[in-house]
Amino acid sequence: MKISQPSDNPVAISNHAATVSAKNGPAASTLAKATASKSTQSAGVAVSVSTLVRSLDAANQGETPDVDAAKVQEVRAAMSQGTYVVNPEVIADKLLSNAQEMLTRNRG
Repeated sequence: MKISQPSDNPVAISNHAATVSAKNGPAASTLAKATASKSTQSAGVAVSVSTLVRSLDAANQGETPDVDAAKVQEVRAAMSQGTYVVNPEVIADKLLSNAQEMLTRNRG
């Protein structure tokens, strides 16, 4: 797969370059034109995707995101009303639980 921009699309000189050109005369105009011509050139870069990534992408096609839209709306409303309360003990407990789970998984 090749990602590049077609080189036949002209790129207009930006307003800033035109303003500099008008203020500083022909030397600035030449610089602005050179900058514009450099920006129209693009280097093609070949990109390849491994079979592992393709299989992971295919496996994830049917999955739905793990987002509870009702819960998100509830939290958003509480935050906008200023009634959302953060419980640091619950956060700490979940962080420790997740860390313990990851350590157990890596050892086994």
